[in-house]
Amino acid sequence: MTLNILDVAGNLQLTQGMLDNFVKEHPDIVSRITTSTGKAPDMAGKLKAQQDAGRLDIDLVLTGTDGLSAGISQNLFTRMTPDFDSRLSNMKNYTDPAMKMQELAQGYGVELVQYPSGPLLAYNPAKVPNPPTTAEELLAWAKANPGRFQYAVPKNSGPGRTLLMGLPYILGDVDPKSPTTGWDKTWAYLKELGQYTGPYEAGTTNTMTNLGKGTVDMVASTTGWDINPRVLGTVPNTTKITTLKGFHWVTDAQYAVVPKGVNSDKLSAILSLLQDMLTPQQQAIAFDKGYFYPGPAVKGVTLDMAPQASQDAIARFGRPEYDALIANNPQESSLPAEQQVIAFSKWDLEIGAAKK
Repeated sequence: MTLNILDVAGNLQLTQGMLDNFVKEHPDIVSRITTSTGKAPDMAGKLKAQQDAGRLDIDLVLTGTDGLSAGISQNLFTRMTPDFDSRLSNMKNYTDPAMKMQELAQGYGVELVQYPSGPLLAYNPAKVPNPPTTAEELLAWAKANPGRFQYAVPKNSGPGRTLLMGLPYILGDVDPKSPTTGWDKTWAYLKELGQYTGPYEAGTTNTMTNLGKGTVDMVASTTGWDINPRVLGTVPNTTKITTLKGFHWVTDAQYAVVPKGVNSDKLSAILSLLQDMLTPQQQAIAFDKGYFYPGPAVKGVTLDMAPQASQDAIARFGRPEYDALIANNPQESSLPAEQQVIAFSKWDLEIGAAKK
């Protein structure tokens, strides 16, 4: 069997080694895996067009919560659980935060990786010697330094998304899970902050490049987007991170979803692949070079099980304070699929459009 995989989340950076291992160890199931990449906002339209035409050439999609939300809302995916629970028994080994994030899939996806995410602020200490510690201080800093703070469009950006979903906790909104009726303080804050931010970039990579070049001094970040750009040299290793008073982690995850229309033989191979990817040995590959730090979604996976390159990168570029931040702050799951779609749309119309 040959499997064709579309990645719209940058997930292959974490899982390519898992896929390679499976092909090598199970040639009787999968002879070859081909991969392609795309953008999350385009995925749903692409799948629907192929399904409507009866010419589906994508067997598996690797997606974040953004693409997951869009696909569920348009009924594009095959239900995986509880229909195939017996073939996906390793899902029982999810960590508690991962188990909560799996609930967002509503049975249509299989969580592959998970991390506490953010919202964090990454800054250049030479330009920001006294970083903000409250939402009010961030707003005051942005006002005093127009254009020097930046975040990317939330529907295309993990840091942008966690900033959007983390502010209701920081600001004390009445219902952090309801962007329509419970985020009055958040929407008002973002509108005011938008008067002083730099342009809303299309993706996180652009904001990190800007931070590295010095065109901005502070950006929204996450654990992975803090560590990995420093490993790659996009951002200098002198960059620091901070959190705001009232901080809650907004956890993030990435999933495998099967488009409706995939035949039963391929689905059987996919189930074997996903079960294998959720073993501790395969999950250790998700430490990568800090891209989704920590990364593993199942219990019993430690850094010393990861490839040596991952251990070396995290030893050099990881931050000692992350252990305490993860242990001592609440972890909240991301918004459910329908609420994410609503939040992104409202941000686009009321915040992003106002900037333009």
